Amino acid sequence: MKMKKYNAPSIAEAMKQIRADLGEDAVILNSKVVVTKKFFGLVKNKSYEVVAGYDKVEKKPTLPSFEDMPAFAPRLIEEEISEVASSVEQPKKVPQGAAAGLPDNLVKEIADLKSIMQSMQRRSTQSHYPDELLTFIDFLREQELGEELITGISDELFMYYTKQGKQITWNEMQGVAQDFLRKELYDLPISGISYEKKYINVLGPTGVGKTTTIAKMAARAVLEKKKKVGFITTDTYRIAAIEQLKTYAALLQAPVEIVYNAKDYAEAIQKLDHMDLIFIDTAGRNYKETKYVEDLKSLIQFSEQIESYLVLSLTSKQKDLESIIEQFKNLQIEKFIFTKLDETNSIGTMFNLMIKYNKGLAYYTNGQEVPEDIEQPNSDNLLELFFKENSDERSS
Repeated sequence: MKMKKYNAPSIAEAMKQIRADLGEDAVILNSKVVVTKKFFGLVKNKSYEVVAGYDKVEKKPTLPSFEDMPAFAPRLIEEEISEVASSVEQPKKVPQGAAAGLPDNLVKEIADLKSIMQSMQRRSTQSHYPDELLTFIDFLREQELGEELITGISDELFMYYTKQGKQITWNEMQGVAQDFLRKELYDLPISGISYEKKYINVLGPTGVGKTTTIAKMAARAVLEKKKKVGFITTDTYRIAAIEQLKTYAALLQAPVEIVYNAKDYAEAIQKLDHMDLIFIDTAGRNYKETKYVEDLKSLIQFSEQIESYLVLSLTSKQKDLESIIEQFKNLQIEKFIFTKLDETNSIGTMFNLMIKYNKGLAYYTNGQEVPEDIEQPNSDNLLELFFKENSDERSS
């Protein structure tokens, strides 16, 4: 048996190299993760070492069918096209496109090769995985998990699959995925407000449910921690928002201060100084526009005694949420709060944003009831939530 070792940034890339060198009959003999450290151990690079082998068997040459062509064929075809084209002397002037001046049969051959290459490029990049893994990978994609995370999980699944040497269950695949995501979340703070700072500043665009979320947080502080709380609202653009906050404050027997400018804000801070916690309800604006963020910074004093939380709705598009987060990158955002979990069937966006921006999670909300519909999770809770719906369907 001929054996060869491969090192690649992902299992998918290693498989491409193996198939290119050893063909479709190659067998995976061993695989492992290789971690190298740089810059005094602060930066880690992860790669995959795969040992493959095959028994060389002489076969009569046959013409391959289109369906049997391997996934790496587009690259080979592209190289062949370049080689053929470069071997033909090009005229100094090309009056009607790049193909002008080439023999008709050569033009047709190149066109046919390009057509085959384009058709084969439409194949899934993960077509080399067993069908049972593809089903699980499709589930991750349905949950709108980011492609980079899906690739990492897919590589881990393939390594587990090859080590087992047999069919693996959905629960086993779920366990592999949970372990991978748990490692990604490991260094992120996932907990509620710290109660170490006096001012709780809640930021976010319009329509995400900031005021209701503040009421839920404040109610928990009063009922569970026996804290004296007060409210400041800068949302003077909507009368309904002020009245809503006053209603919640009355139920908690807490004072409310309405702020229109920086002077009002300073006076409100003094009036509420005797409170244990002061919740600041900022105006809901289109924070994709920089000017609204600058207005906010000129109004609120972002001091060491303030914790800021960014509220985002899970019903929004991830790209829109990313543009909002980018606008707040110069502010010290402690953690995210995700709302409207009960209005969506996919929560991959939650994981994507936390991992991409290295931000923890304080709460997620799953309804309008105050103070019930708010959860202070940990990483295990989040992972159970991610897989819960599909697990329930498969166990029924």
